[in-house]
Amino acid sequence: MLESVLLMGGLGLVIGGVLAFASKIFYVYVDPKVAAIDEVLPGANCGGCGFPGCTSNAEAIVAGKSPVDSCVAAGSDVAAAIAEIMGVSLGEKEPEFALPGCRYGVDEADVKYLYDGIDDCRAAALVSGGMKVCDIGCLGFGTCVAACPFDALEMGDKGLPVVDQEKCTGCGTCERVCPKHIIRLTSVTRRIMREYTEDQCITSCQRACPTGIDIREYISLIKDGRYEQAVQVIKERNPFPTVIGRICPAPCEFQCRRQLVDSPVAINDLKRFVCDIEMKQGSRLMPYSAPQTGRQIAVIGGGVEGLSAAFFSARLGHSPTVFESTTLLGGLLRVAISEDRLPREVLDWDIQGILEMGVDAKMSSRAGRDYTIPGLLRNGFDAVFTASGGWDDRVARGDIEDAVSLFPGGYLLIDLLRINTAQNPGISCGDHVVIAGGGGVVYDAVKLCRQLGAENILVMSRQTPEHAAFDGSRVEAVADGVSVIYNCGITRLFGEEECLTHLEYICLDSGEKRVIPADTLFISSGRFPELVFLRLEQEHLDTEQENQNTQEKNQNTEQENQTSEGESEKESIEKQSIIDQSGLDEICEKADLPLKWEGIEVYKKPMSRMEIGLLSREDPTSGYSAAVKAINGGRKAAASIHNLMYNIPLGPDTRPITSQSIIQDVVSLEGVDVFPRQIMPVSTECSGRDQGIPLGFTEEMAKNEAGRCLQCGLLCYARTEKSEEMDKTPELSEPAE
Repeated sequence: MLESVLLMGGLGLVIGGVLAFASKIFYVYVDPKVAAIDEVLPGANCGGCGFPGCTSNAEAIVAGKSPVDSCVAAGSDVAAAIAEIMGVSLGEKEPEFALPGCRYGVDEADVKYLYDGIDDCRAAALVSGGMKVCDIGCLGFGTCVAACPFDALEMGDKGLPVVDQEKCTGCGTCERVCPKHIIRLTSVTRRIMREYTEDQCITSCQRACPTGIDIREYISLIKDGRYEQAVQVIKERNPFPTVIGRICPAPCEFQCRRQLVDSPVAINDLKRFVCDIEMKQGSRLMPYSAPQTGRQIAVIGGGVEGLSAAFFSARLGHSPTVFESTTLLGGLLRVAISEDRLPREVLDWDIQGILEMGVDAKMSSRAGRDYTIPGLLRNGFDAVFTASGGWDDRVARGDIEDAVSLFPGGYLLIDLLRINTAQNPGISCGDHVVIAGGGGVVYDAVKLCRQLGAENILVMSRQTPEHAAFDGSRVEAVADGVSVIYNCGITRLFGEEECLTHLEYICLDSGEKRVIPADTLFISSGRFPELVFLRLEQEHLDTEQENQNTQEKNQNTEQENQTSEGESEKESIEKQSIIDQSGLDEICEKADLPLKWEGIEVYKKPMSRMEIGLLSREDPTSGYSAAVKAINGGRKAAASIHNLMYNIPLGPDTRPITSQSIIQDVVSLEGVDVFPRQIMPVSTECSGRDQGIPLGFTEEMAKNEAGRCLQCGLLCYARTEKSEEMDKTPELSEPAE
């Protein structure tokens, strides 16, 4: 008995020792932060965060691979608790939701490919080596619906997924499981910043629309009687929907494929119909906005472009203020269009909707008199955008007698040419004057600048010497200190307090950028350029200094090489125009200097390097040719402001669609019955030139016209027996065979 007890005791000691030794070897350390976060998480293990379980997500949060608010199954209180554990602050996050990008489901396909035993989209996409040609869009098995952890998806009547945005948390599960990338996450910011690219399936009418409205979608919604949703789609890219429904030249209709059969769909008339319903009801639908960022933006100009820039900036979460020199907003829309064609209550309705987005407006405020751009930056604005309109705006408001300086040292060349230098011209020239463009009036401009006291005058042309509209040698011969630089474009302005000090230009051939001194800039355009002004931070100055030092070294080397061969007087003058870096060195060394600022051109579609810089073909030289184009200019400005404030490179990552893009298209349609276009009724009460003012569609007319839309894609469109029957009117229907 004793032996047994001793044996068991000894065995226990041995086992205990082995276990103790093993625990030292196989000990698993658990990070207390991981344990604490795992305890806070709800334990749903839904996978919405992208990790297999809450413990994995907790580890990813601690490792910095997942944000503190990555749990989509929990609320803001859980995110706040995790942030406290991590010792970080929790900012407001812009909501995201899933958005199906396909309107062609398997239920509408004329030819269906059914795979026996397969009921998962991913498996169907991989069977027999995978898909070779996308004959249909959504595969229709509902894998995304089954995968959604929050029941935010369902398969609709058309065999396509439908998203409940109230339930959708933006977890991205559906996006991850869709083998054809039909469902993708989207947000307000992404949709506003987006430029359509060549690899997207964009309809021909949408590509032709300057604002890029999803025309196919809102027409489909009108056809189904879902008018509120249709208005939301329109307002996604257009803050003046009711106005544009009356005055748009409708370039989209010129690209409508329906005209290959009979006549284009009345796209703009349908827009007017649905937006008039909203206005008549008096209940405004507000488009989605991103969370507030606390950024203050000033927009100079209360016309279409300025108000559009403010509207989209507000939707991006910023706080814009519009500064208008007159007593009323609207620009040329208010003074240049007949009230019979554009009733003022319609214009006021759309403008009020823009203001309700969170846009402030200060009336009777003129740049240079009531405020300055440096003053706005100094008083708390993070960015200033210039949308002052063109010469036609000034003529309309009787503001052409005095020269206008929108930004320090900046004038329009037309103001210089109109002044009498013997009287008080309202223009002062510094030592370094730059004339951008000018053509045949350059000679007169140079003489006037010399009379105003300019010592060094530089003429900059986007043309090559052989194509310039003036003789460069004659310009240089006007007086000493005059030089010409060809084939270049101005890209940035630099200033200090109320003075312009330098400008940056790019050589269009080489792409090299240089900075030169400039106290006064004359622009040969009918309007001031679209520029975004920002405070110039110290790190930006350091970067400019480093770049300029490199340019100086390269220039000195080039100068030494060319001097040995003998250089011309003209080349010497051009090289002397390069900035003396000692000026920027002094700026960087003095910590108590006043405000320094920069003005940067807004994003332009990069059709070629020749479009870079001011006065390119992409820049409006006066007012926009159509209000709908000015709206798109405002949206691009808002996107540029947003990117510049957050140091994000301007422009899309992939190739955007431009007028030079080569895109597949169709040249004929088959199996589409003739269905005459609905003609909008007109007024018979008016007389004279205003007789025949359009009155708008009735609901029946609108639905009939919406039914004419082919709902086509980039290259093809779905045709079924069902949809063909819907395209036929009773009068045109033929007996079934």
